[in-house]
Amino acid sequence: MRSKKMDIKADFEGVLAEIKELVAQKPSDLHLQVCQILKAKIYHYDWVGFYLLKDGLLQLGDYVGKPTDHTQIAIGKGVCGQVAEKKATIIVQDVSQEDNYIACSLDVQSEIVVPVLKNGDFVAELDIDSHSPAPFTPNDQDFLEEVCELLAPTF
Repeated sequence: MRSKKMDIKADFEGVLAEIKELVAQKPSDLHLQVCQILKAKIYHYDWVGFYLLKDGLLQLGDYVGKPTDHTQIAIGKGVCGQVAEKKATIIVQDVSQEDNYIACSLDVQSEIVVPVLKNGDFVAELDIDSHSPAPFTPNDQDFLEEVCELLAPTF
């Protein structure tokens, strides 16, 4: 019997192949479909969405999960705003311990936010909330950074 860590790594490889195929097809709703795939296929991804840099603010783009009031976020504010500012992935394993956290739902226990860089410039980010405590590993980070790299030309 395989361990959970081995299973999730295999899951990531399968999902990455599916996303690569989707990117090659260039559907008009590509970002939404990527959100849907990530939420459906990775058990600890409960809210998946993109924030796009527009007019100096993060604007909510396509997402899958419960509706959020956070449709605009200032650069530097909250985890999402910090990722935009630093152009680096941030993992928060326990959002209750984060001083600068913007609560979207009482169900959220952890979050990972990954920047999308196009030619080195921040253009968007992938935000994933989890209702599970501390589920994110370096494998999640590597996987999601590869997803964002694949998607960068589409922004």
